[in-house]
Amino acid sequence: MKNKWNRDKYIEEFLKRKNEQEAQPMEAYMKHKFPFLGIKSPIRKEIIKDFLISYHLPNDEDLFEETWAIYTLSHREFQYAAIALLSKRMKYLTVKDLPYIEKLIIEKSWWDSVDSIAPTIVGEIIKKDRVNGELIMQQWSNSENMWLIRSAILHQLKYKNDTNEKLLMEIILKHADSNEFFIQKAIGWVLREYAKSNVEFVKQFVQTHDLKPLSKREAMKNILLI
Repeated sequence: MKNKWNRDKYIEEFLKRKNEQEAQPMEAYMKHKFPFLGIKSPIRKEIIKDFLISYHLPNDEDLFEETWAIYTLSHREFQYAAIALLSKRMKYLTVKDLPYIEKLIIEKSWWDSVDSIAPTIVGEIIKKDRVNGELIMQQWSNSENMWLIRSAILHQLKYKNDTNEKLLMEIILKHADSNEFFIQKAIGWVLREYAKSNVEFVKQFVQTHDLKPLSKREAMKNILLI
């Protein structure tokens, strides 16, 4: 029988696997923006998997409080650990939960956390309620926060043939002249991914719109431009 959720035990499992030697290159890779425990991804996933064999997830009413308490801890692995917990309850999340997800995106922001949230958690939430969800994505795309903008761009990254091309174009063109590296990169990435489903759309879009060179290169990486 599983034990009741225990936040302290969850945190303790990560602290027990601290590896200062591994932490140094991980911190350097992330431009020294965050301290690391030095737990590589396969080990981190193993910790989470083993823990959830013995312990239940937090109750729905406590989910956001528990994930936030873990997410706001100093070491970067705890942001990953909190996102992983939330992902386990993804099928129960709705557009009403997006204000909470927004808090995660704008707290301790960097590409690794945002890209773990936007195409998966946010993307799946929007798929359940395209009308209301896409309105919120339009609001995010009007934000002054770069990471919310990046999230709005990337939320359709895994949609394939379900992509709303009109919304995709609208959000991209709103930020096509941005000088922010992470915005330019996101535009190129989402177009490159969508080209796997509709290459002609992406080719025509890139040819007929004034995108930054980085966005164009990323979009056309796997396409021969004719």
